[in-house]
Amino acid sequence: MTSVQSREAAALIGTYRRFPVEFVAGQGPWLTDADGARYLDFLSGLAVTSLGHAHPAVADAVAAQARRLVHTSNLYYTELQVRLAERLHATLGWVDAKAFFANSGAEANEAALKLARRHGKHQDPDKVEVVALSGSFHGRTLATLAVTGSPAKHEPFAPLGDWVTHVPYDDPDALDAAVGERTSAVLLEAVQGEGGVRVVPDAVWRAARSACDRVGALLVADEVQTGLGRLGAWYGWQTTRAEASAHGPPDAEPLPVVPDVVTLAKALANGLPIGAMIARGDGAKALGPGEHATTFGGGPVVCAAALAVLDTIEREGLVARAATLGALLASRLSALVDTAPLAAAVRGRGLLQALVLDRPVAAEVTAAALRRRLVVNCVAPDAVRLAPPFVIDEADVDEMATRLGAALADVSRETG
Repeated sequence: MTSVQSREAAALIGTYRRFPVEFVAGQGPWLTDADGARYLDFLSGLAVTSLGHAHPAVADAVAAQARRLVHTSNLYYTELQVRLAERLHATLGWVDAKAFFANSGAEANEAALKLARRHGKHQDPDKVEVVALSGSFHGRTLATLAVTGSPAKHEPFAPLGDWVTHVPYDDPDALDAAVGERTSAVLLEAVQGEGGVRVVPDAVWRAARSACDRVGALLVADEVQTGLGRLGAWYGWQTTRAEASAHGPPDAEPLPVVPDVVTLAKALANGLPIGAMIARGDGAKALGPGEHATTFGGGPVVCAAALAVLDTIEREGLVARAATLGALLASRLSALVDTAPLAAAVRGRGLLQALVLDRPVAAEVTAAALRRRLVVNCVAPDAVRLAPPFVIDEADVDEMATRLGAALADVSRETG
């Protein structure tokens, strides 16, 4: 056991199962450990550092703002917060949008749940229920844990109440049947990142939109992992497809299924703690003064970082780059399916992909990859998740495939 491991065991509550590596520096898609070894990072801190590590635009924005003003609280105006909200509204294309800033994805989803309940209670005091999908992940606060579709995560903290109904992630009829007059919101991810990198079918999105319209509920898109370019579009919901209109041109491209609320976090400030909830229409008017708040949310430093992130994504065309790199990544993973042991299939979208294995050895493959100095993670017993930064190039993807292929061979030999 290293010094930091033994000190941590004595100093911290043991809520994490850590790998025996201490990273001390990073640059672009590369991490450096305490011994000076370099690792190719194809996880981005769980889809967070989309611009790579130590991006100069973000570092400069943070340093400049930290020297000017760090905190005043939300009792006072913050122009950077307004600018960030305006920029996010523009990326969504919503002229009537309003934003609330928090400190994490769980807090952004918590705010969305409170907004949906408040919106529902304006219609009926009992309109507080939520429909979500099995396999989903929305956070670890008690409310966001309740809507997370993972019974194993519920068990240590049960009971969590009976206000949430979970339906299969790929069953539009079950979703429609679950939505009733007491439903205040339906909560969806475009791709279930923690659920094994499973793409939620367009038919489920269409059913959710129709059901919400039927009962006056809000459709909430959890974009904490999929937002800000990771799927090759600004937002995951923009990759969905509604049914073509019977009144439109026969060759017209179907429009996406548009939610009422979007939640963001992870990549928004490239590693600094920020979350955002953005609502449009009547939902944007549901919360009033004093009905929700946060001490640190939307502070000057994290807003400066987020603005630098948006500037960089737009200036360097990184949304389109993520789409191009995503196709390349899928191609290299598919080649492993054809040539490497254990590899069975590929699923995902853009730069959020999973290599599906033919047996439940993803934990072993992840550990073997780390020994090969490649950072990926076990997102299901039979699935290895890859979520690299947008600043990788073709050589990095090729290097990933070489190292992951070697890890697969290692585990195949070890397990027989």
